[in-house]
Amino acid sequence: MSSIAATAPGVAIPARAPTNKWLVTLSVTFGTLMGAIDSSIVNVAMPQLRSAVGATVQEITWATTGFVIATVMVMPLTAFLGRLFGQKRVYLACLALFVVGSFLCGLAWDLPSLVLFRAVQGFGAGALQPTEQAILRQTFPPKEQAMAMALFSMAVMVGPAIGPTLGGYIVDNFHWSWIFFINVPVGVLGFFMVARFVEEPEDIRAANRLEAEKQRKHMDWAGIVLLCMGLASLQYFLEEGQSHDWFESMEMVVCAMVAGISLVAFVIRELTAEAPVVNLRLFKDSVFTSGTLLSALMFSILMASMFLLPMFMQELLGFTATQSGLALMPRTLVMLVLMPIVGRLYSRFPPQVFIGLGLGFTGLGVYHMSHFTLDTGKGDIMAAIMLQGLGFAMMLVPLSTVALSRIPRHRMPDATGLSSLLRQIGGSIGLAVFATLLSRYSTQAKAALAVHMTADRPEVVSRLAQLRAGFMARGMDFGSAQETALRMLSGITTRQGTVLAFEKLFMLAALLFVVVMPLIFFLKAPKHTDGPHETPHIDVEI
Repeated sequence: MSSIAATAPGVAIPARAPTNKWLVTLSVTFGTLMGAIDSSIVNVAMPQLRSAVGATVQEITWATTGFVIATVMVMPLTAFLGRLFGQKRVYLACLALFVVGSFLCGLAWDLPSLVLFRAVQGFGAGALQPTEQAILRQTFPPKEQAMAMALFSMAVMVGPAIGPTLGGYIVDNFHWSWIFFINVPVGVLGFFMVARFVEEPEDIRAANRLEAEKQRKHMDWAGIVLLCMGLASLQYFLEEGQSHDWFESMEMVVCAMVAGISLVAFVIRELTAEAPVVNLRLFKDSVFTSGTLLSALMFSILMASMFLLPMFMQELLGFTATQSGLALMPRTLVMLVLMPIVGRLYSRFPPQVFIGLGLGFTGLGVYHMSHFTLDTGKGDIMAAIMLQGLGFAMMLVPLSTVALSRIPRHRMPDATGLSSLLRQIGGSIGLAVFATLLSRYSTQAKAALAVHMTADRPEVVSRLAQLRAGFMARGMDFGSAQETALRMLSGITTRQGTVLAFEKLFMLAALLFVVVMPLIFFLKAPKHTDGPHETPHIDVEI
């Protein structure tokens, strides 16, 4: 086991001061924000996309699946590519690829072209989050790391929050292609700002040159192939599993087997390779491991709750996509206001305090959602999601900060690539599990209610008579009114069963926030007594 300081062994080059840390932050945030928005904005335009390219409901999901698979394949390779070609060059190349992919998506003429161009987008987006996080950690001094992570967390969380609202507005008022074209001017501006203001520190460049020489001599092609096979199969399984009834489908069984075998072989390969493409030895640091796993677990629950609430509002309360997006805006506004404040206060209290309070407030907000009914109004929804916003702000900033607090500067891209990957996979798992449970709980609740919908119950007879009388008053004959009343009563039962399913899932999510709370005691942040651009000493085998 060898000790690693802020630079690679034998390299003692002082870090070059950045032009301006706030200009650097603004420059690299454009890419992350666009990538985060694009992961959710397309979902709103699915009906228009399906009509434009002549696809079925099942086929159009490939527009999202292709993007996500491409994204997760690139995330863990970010550090590897950065060492070979330069961190700044990789960011600029991926940002350019994302912009080109966005423009081509707006020109897509059929389903294969749309899926292909969405994959191009995904390959570009995959490196943006990890690279931005690494650049910010390398730019800000240790005592300001929490502020850097506050800014990063704002981009990561605000993107999915405003994506549906922005997408709904564009679809309602413009052509669907503008959900892609809007990325072009923003991306071009971000490209030129990164090219002008972001400088790769000399100590990072020197360390990367040493690592790149070793990588070129011992290129880990086997690791790359196993990683791509494993992640592509796993993500396809998570994205498409529900529509194929999971393990009832041989296709899903094969995907699960390929993913399991490939990822196990990948881990073995990386732990024995001379120059591994992904540095899994970083998980030997207990703080990084516990922080990353807790972040992935939290992200899975957060993405699930963010998926359930808009669906509840649109399918049961009758909100439009734009209205549901606007109803969620208070959560985003609370996060925008509080995240910088939490970043400022981070050094004054142990991170466990912030994370524990964040879990508590978020869980309380989700618990409040478990009491939603068909009579729930916007005020009740806003109260619940503002509690969530308070919890998210208090939880995400310290969690991102402490997880990377003991990682050397030149290893930061490795760590941010792994943490971004696990967050993405955690979110996909959360969505897959909760979507499956929603379908199952809805069926169970409807069956439980149907048992009581019998002709010998006075309440049922009375309600059926009221509905029949109403339809007959509109000119229907007795037979037609009776049949329509029965269908409406069945619809009411189905809706009420769906409400019960949502309530059960919200309660489950609230309980999960409580269950994971003991994990915060594994997180311990080091005291920053180092220089302005140093990283606390850590032992990691390389």
